[in-house]
Amino acid sequence: MGWISTVFVHKALDAAVSLASADEDARGKLFKSVGLDPSAPVDPGAMISDGDFFGLLERIAKLDDRGRFVPVQMGASMCCDDYGAFGLAFKSAPDLLSSYARVERFGKVVTSIANFRVKQVGPTVFMEVVQGGDPRLGLRMTNELALAATMSLSQEVSSEDFSPVAVHLMTERPEVDDVYHAHFRCPVHFGADRDALEVATKVAVRPNRLSDNGMSRFFETHLDNQLSQISDRSELEQGILDQIGEALSEGVPTLAEIAGCMGMSSRTLQRRLSAEGLAYQDLVSSARKSLSEQLLRRTDYALAEIAFLTGFSDQSTFTRAFKRWHQQTPANYRRGTPV
Repeated sequence: MGWISTVFVHKALDAAVSLASADEDARGKLFKSVGLDPSAPVDPGAMISDGDFFGLLERIAKLDDRGRFVPVQMGASMCCDDYGAFGLAFKSAPDLLSSYARVERFGKVVTSIANFRVKQVGPTVFMEVVQGGDPRLGLRMTNELALAATMSLSQEVSSEDFSPVAVHLMTERPEVDDVYHAHFRCPVHFGADRDALEVATKVAVRPNRLSDNGMSRFFETHLDNQLSQISDRSELEQGILDQIGEALSEGVPTLAEIAGCMGMSSRTLQRRLSAEGLAYQDLVSSARKSLSEQLLRRTDYALAEIAFLTGFSDQSTFTRAFKRWHQQTPANYRRGTPV
């Protein structure tokens, strides 16, 4: 089960009142439908389940023809301060590309759904929503909300007028699409193969208006601590990742070596991995990726040293792997993430 901050519940119902045919009485009933008190203060740290939030959006979509557009209206109303420390980390990053990297890295602080990955493809950057497995309308609406909010935050922090190259939406084109064009102010490609905001790289690397290295480091540390308290991994998966991380400086450990560290046979560990749909090599890659990110962010080790500490035979092999993970070199990643 996933979760999402109740900030989005408040925003959804404010948008439903202003855009769709919901009055204050209906707003109160919708709040109660997800177990919330409409008079309670907004708390970015309070969460509801993803299923409850999807259901809420689906009920709003049924209010009238404009209800389906509430996610875009919600996103248009979002600002960095709505997100607490997460929003301040976005705002204080050196440039928009670094802000997007923080969304990719810390998104689970505000929700376990509609998280992003950042892809640099030639002259453009894609802020792409990681697709969930649930095809229901509520998830599609949540993805649209995520992109609309990213647009608003990008406008807020940009030192110059922000305009994306395009927005890509997997949803089919509605009969009326004025809300999308009014907010995104760029070509909107419906029926696309992804949900993504496409931004010119030259725009993404412009300095943020409110960039502050000291504040950025502070909020990054704060969010690291918050993220460490959130885990959707099983005990087995986390245990294996921890063991691999500790062993990497001596080379990549075998499954048999990790099984021995965990007090079980190789066959037992393999059986438990299969039962949870996990692959050992994927966990090795995940542990290397996580450790390399930490070393690049938090130390001034040379890249050759980081390659050694993460179990690679040489720096060039490490660099190729890192570029697969992040679509950028370790050096560029380090420059975009202050130590």
